[in-house]
Amino acid sequence: MSRLVKILSGLLQTVATFVVLILLAIGSFYVTVFVVSTGAELAGYDPSGDFVVLSAALLVIAALFGGLPITGGPTGDGEARETGHGFQ
Repeated sequence: MSRLVKILSGLLQTVATFVVLILLAIGSFYVTVFVVSTGAELAGYDPSGDFVVLSAALLVIAALFGGLPITGGPTGDGEARETGHGFQ
């Protein structure tokens, strides 16, 4: 029974994490759409909604890729380098 509880709690934790990350992504996208739209208005432009959403999507993707750690591949002896940063 203990193993089943561990599996179900792990599954519940994964689902909860997924929901929270999706909500955060939607929230950050809305904020980015607001920033792009307001910036365009302040600059004197009147872009259509399509271009505002496209610009916001590109900014969000760039921010996501900018947060990924860039580490080297495995060394010649087959072991991964220990750099002290990145996903641990």
